[in-house]
Amino acid sequence: MALNSAILKKFRSAFENKCFILIIDAYQKLISEKIDVSLLMENDISAILNKNIELNTKSIDWKIFSKTENHIHKDDQVIEKGFADKLSRIDFVFSVFNSRNKYEYFIEAKNLKEKDSALKRRYIRTGINNFTTKKYENGSLVGYLVKGDLDKTVKGINKLLIKDKRNTQILNLKKNDLHKDYFESKHIEIGVLKHLIFDFTNMSN
Repeated sequence: MALNSAILKKFRSAFENKCFILIIDAYQKLISEKIDVSLLMENDISAILNKNIELNTKSIDWKIFSKTENHIHKDDQVIEKGFADKLSRIDFVFSVFNSRNKYEYFIEAKNLKEKDSALKRRYIRTGINNFTTKKYENGSLVGYLVKGDLDKTVKGINKLLIKDKRNTQILNLKKNDLHKDYFESKHIEIGVLKHLIFDFTNMSN
């Protein structure tokens, strides 16, 4: 049983890594196309990234399927009139089938601007908090920086967390071979939450 658990943990880690590769590749492709996304909605950027993921031959080789704006169904969901409209939605869901099992990985995306406190507050309230309360599970956050300085934006998020007396939950830059703007935050409820920040600011210059 312990061996099976160890194998499953290794598989999930490898699957997460592949999901990161796919979304980072999609971001890099978008950057190379020099499309100005500064005025686009969050969902617009996600749609472009998802299209790039679908066109990536790695997703075909790895048999990983992705889609956006996906409803999250819980096992304990109460079935009543209007329940579907109340279901949580998440920006990206990656799915892979292994033998008879299906595994999913979720990524929530949020627009960010250095001087927009409301967006930084939203990153915490409907991003970080949705994972710590387990409204979203088994996933990570991606921040779309569309205006301003990346380091100052992250410091702004951390400043709000400190203001909320959540000093131990701030975002910390970590080394990651796939993406340089990679951060982690620690939470009692879920352990480590991973954050990728995609910097689109140079595309509007």
